[in-house]
Amino acid sequence: MSTEAENERARQIVQHMVDHDGFSRWLGISIDEIAPGRATLRMTVRAEMLNGFGTAHGGIQYSFADSALAFASNGRGKKAVALQNVISYPAPVHAGDELTAVAEEVSLGNTVATYDVKITNHNNRVVALFRGSVFRLQEEWSV
Repeated sequence: MSTEAENERARQIVQHMVDHDGFSRWLGISIDEIAPGRATLRMTVRAEMLNGFGTAHGGIQYSFADSALAFASNGRGKKAVALQNVISYPAPVHAGDELTAVAEEVSLGNTVATYDVKITNHNNRVVALFRGSVFRLQEEWSV
């Protein structure tokens, strides 16, 4: 379990990332929880995020999950970049849906770590399942 100092460091790193991440800000992401290896985010789907079928473009859920992956993995202190990701979409997402993404660490190695991200809507229905691996650089965050 993380100490309060580790949690605070993770929050500082993620805040720095958000401050420099225009795309996550465009998505309207808010952060509910950050800890080393874990992130919980929220966002509301807007009309301009819909595809020709009237549902959210798959890239919206993917990007939301990718941000959760980035925040969870970088919260450990080492800079981490996406290595490989896969996503499934078990249910559609509509304008006005309030989404929650929970990223949790599955495995942690010196250079590679794996995370699962579950995205649910405001009715607690699973709308996306994402598994991502990151490459952990030797460079530490200096925020």
